This record gives sequence, structure tokens and C-alpha cells, in this order.
Amino acid sequence: MDVNRRRLREDIEENAAFGATDAERGRGRTVLAGTEANREARDRFVDRCKDAGLEVTVDAVGNIAATWLPEGADPEAAPIAAGSHLDSVPEGGIFDGPLGVYGALEAVRTLQETDLERSLERPIAVVSFTEEEGTRFGGGMFGSSVATGRRSVDDALAATDDEGVAVADALESIGYRGEGVLDASAWDSFLELHVEQDTRLEEHGVPVGIVTTITGIAHATVEIEGEANHAGATGMDERTDALAAASEFVLELESAGREHAAAGDGTAVATVGKGTVRPNATNVVPGAVELGVDVRDVKYDTMGSILETATTTLERLEADRGVETSFEREIDVQPAPMDRRCRDALERAGTEAGIDTLAMHSGAAHDAMRVSRVTDAGMLFAPSEDGLSHTPLEWTDWADCATATEVLAGALARLAGAEE
Repeated sequence: MDVNRRRLREDIEENAAFGATDAERGRGRTVLAGTEANREARDRFVDRCKDAGLEVTVDAVGNIAATWLPEGADPEAAPIAAGSHLDSVPEGGIFDGPLGVYGALEAVRTLQETDLERSLERPIAVVSFTEEEGTRFGGGMFGSSVATGRRSVDDALAATDDEGVAVADALESIGYRGEGVLDASAWDSFLELHVEQDTRLEEHGVPVGIVTTITGIAHATVEIEGEANHAGATGMDERTDALAAASEFVLELESAGREHAAAGDGTAVATVGKGTVRPNATNVVPGAVELGVDVRDVKYDTMGSILETATTTLERLEADRGVETSFEREIDVQPAPMDRRCRDALERAGTEAGIDTLAMHSGAAHDAMRVSRVTDAGMLFAPSEDGLSHTPLEWTDWADCATATEVLAGALARLAGAEE
């Protein structure tokens, strides 16, 4: 089950040339959905899949599926799918997404080169989802939300970027507005390989992580209204300072996150990552503040408790500081446990290959989160050096890429019927 390390590395490095950015250190790329760089990345991926004898289809929102029918497999059987995405954040790294796409392709090529093919009972599909990062058209996990029925094709195609360009037109311009809808619910199961984007594998000295649960995510917007006034002429006991009130809110939310993390397995996090102050002048007491709140955990109840702290803190600030507040919860995604059957397949593949694995949660969202709502899903991680991601400094050692791909290949074989 040895993967071709040179071939996998060449795939990722050649893909890194599309949308390459100048970086003083590391290797960066900007590949937004529906851009020329995205077309180039897609074209190369499609060509490589066809070279491997896979049948390629493109759906209405640009999701790509390349299917291999092993000799003796039932063409009507529900396929095993694996993959990730080819788009990136602005000035992102070269592994986030492409490792999962090309790792899945390399896993298929590896199986083609073994004597396991006749024992495989199901087709295997290599998938590249459109716009996982949500950088251009917003929302994140865009293509997989359509493939899992959470978003209609018409709604997705009508979405626009900041310049008013619709998804339909962007995909049409690069030749990747296909037909029909990729139906993830028709898959027997789905596996996604991704870089960890954290340091736990490094810290434990383990080359492969097997995800137990993908964290839930809640986003909310908090508005705090005070009274703008002259910074010099307004006495300290005469102020209704929105920013001072917001500062208390930020610290209370951080404290709630720390308490729940300490009481649990350290998976709870609470962040205020965005802030707008009005009128935002040095010599004016702030009159209004808008904050962006991000709360995550693998336990939905914990997320609810942290958000309850947020709302009770706002009530206290209204009473203590005389401000007016509002709290609007915009995103509410429950945690996504990975399927036990998929986890077992990954664990057994690691054991039989003599590769150590570590059970762990994912603190970031991934397409596997969407897919897990409609079919069995599993996920595995390769180490990220220093935990860096979404930056040109993102790095995963080539040997680790290959090792994780070997586990992926073994798990695909098992799920496709080779374990019997």
C-alpha cells in the first residue's frame, strides 16, 4: 500500500503554482472560486484524474467528482468518496485543501497499483468541492452545502461576490458550470484528508490524527449603544462609553471560554474577533460598538452555555452602564461526530501499516462536517508545522503527506470491501 511520494509531491507543488503569491517566507497562493487561478487548478486536477482512468463529472455549482470503477466492482453500488477543495483564502498556504484532493487521487492510484482491485466491491469517487473557504462568495463549505441539500442550486448560483458577480457567471466564465447536482447522500461513505492546522500531532509525535468530532460553530453580532461625547469636556462620571462596556463583554466571554475549556477536554473556545467603533475618533467618547462573536465546541450544550453568558453579560451592562445592547445569532452549526465505521477503517488502516494515529477533535469546520449530515463520514489529519495555516508559512512535511495518504488508501480499501 505504499503511495508514490514523488507523484503526490509533484501534484501539490504544481497545483501551488496556480495563484502563487510573492512571500518573503514560505509559499503562498490565492485561489478564489471562479477565478483564472481556480480554472487552472481545476483543469490540472481533471487532467490528472482522466490520466488515471477516472470518469469526471462537474455539477451545476462546479463540484467535481472523478469516479473509478475497480475491476469486478458493482457499478450500481453506492460509491466511497474522498476529497476536499482546491480554493484558498487570500495568501493562503499550499496544503490546505489540495492535500485532501490529491491525497484522495493518489490513494486511488495506489489501489490501482496493488493486487486489491478485484476485491473492491464499490466505486471510489475523488471529489473537489467548490468554494470551501467562503472567501469570495461567503458562507464557507459552499459546494458541499449544495451536495448535501442544505442549499438549493438556484440559491447558490444567484449568490454574488463584493463586486456583484454571480456564482453562475463566475463558473461559466471558467468553464465549470456543469449540470445536475452531486448527491452526497448517495455515497456509502466519505473520507477527508486535511492538514491539522494545530500542534497536537507535533506535540505527541504522531503522524496521523483521526477526527472524532468536528466542532460546532456559533457566530453572533453584538451591538452596544452608548452616547458619543467630547473626550475632554465629558467627566468620567457623566459618560455612557460603549467601548468601555464592550471591553467588559469581551473579557467576560473570554473568561467563560476559559472556564468551559478547563472543565472539559480543552475543546471549548470563545472569541471576539471583529470590532467596529463609532465614531472611532481619539477625542470622542465612543458612542457605539459592533462586535463579531465566535463560539465553538464539540458539545452543543457547552456552546449554549457560553452564549448564555454572553446575553446575561449584556443585560448586566445595560443595568450597570446605561447602554443599550442587541445580540443576533447568525450562524448556528451543531458539532458533527464522525462515523464510527469510518473511524474504525482509518484506525485499522493505520495499525496494519504500522502507523501511529491519535484520536482528536477538529476545531475548524470542513466539508466532512456537511457530508456527515447525510451519510457516514470520517476525517484524518496530517501534522501542521507549528500549527500554522491560512498563511504562506503553512507547512506539512512531504513524508507526513505520504503517510496520511497511505492511511487514507487503506481505509478506502476497507470501506470498498477489501477487508472481507
